[in-house]
Amino acid sequence: MRRLKILLWIIAISQLVLGALTLVAPATFFGWMGLTPPPADNNYMLGMLAARFFAYGIGMIWLTRQQEPALFWIRNMVFIQAIDFAVGAFYLATGAIGPATAAFPMFNAAIFGSLLWLWSRPRQRVATAG
Repeated sequence: MRRLKILLWIIAISQLVLGALTLVAPATFFGWMGLTPPPADNNYMLGMLAARFFAYGIGMIWLTRQQEPALFWIRNMVFIQAIDFAVGAFYLATGAIGPATAAFPMFNAAIFGSLLWLWSRPRQRVATAG
């Protein structure tokens, strides 16, 4: 359980950082990522995306404070990471982005999603004769 909670903290921090960068400095953040900075009117949608990053970051912190973190929310984050990876793979395969742009986010998505899946598996309950 300890390793899962450490992982949840790492993911929480990454979500909060993504939220802050997407909300406060989207053009700069996109540049750091190797992406074309978005037009100013896209910042509206990016602000809404930032809210979701913040909500999931706070949610991951909440999970770390639970005796048994809710599997539903962990699986939702696994789902998000799977989509992140698939989208990265698609845009990499089509040539829209290069390996330097895709490598770090796709690596994180693969590691976070895989470890969350493996480390949050429900424990087998042993039936006792009564």
